[in-house]
Amino acid sequence: MNKENIYYATGRRKTAIARTWIKPGNGEIIINDRPVDDYFKVGSAKKLMTQPLDLTSTLDSFDIKVRVIGGGITGQAGAIRHGITRALMQFNPEFRQVLKKAGFVKRDPRAKERKKYGQKGARARYQFSKR
Repeated sequence: MNKENIYYATGRRKTAIARTWIKPGNGEIIINDRPVDDYFKVGSAKKLMTQPLDLTSTLDSFDIKVRVIGGGITGQAGAIRHGITRALMQFNPEFRQVLKKAGFVKRDPRAKERKKYGQKGARARYQFSKR
């Protein structure tokens, strides 16, 4: 395998981490050694992760291999999207402007807020009783 034509990037979202490798090919996407249709049963997750490829019109131009751990379906799809975006920018730095405008370059910093002591959740309080 020719190492010069493989581009690697790490994508993150919530608690999911995706290690992404892209190389010129015919559009095959493998996630954790399974085809994308086997891994993501939900159509919205597949759509979310392929957004950078659709935006740059390179959906059928690259073979993508991903190792993703942690998080749920949406978090993993977001992490893969971030990884694909970073790898595409390594392949062609001119893609950065288009991807940045769409908001794919920056990691989404939102995460679950921790539960506070003496409360039911992060913001929810226990019901107050006057008597």
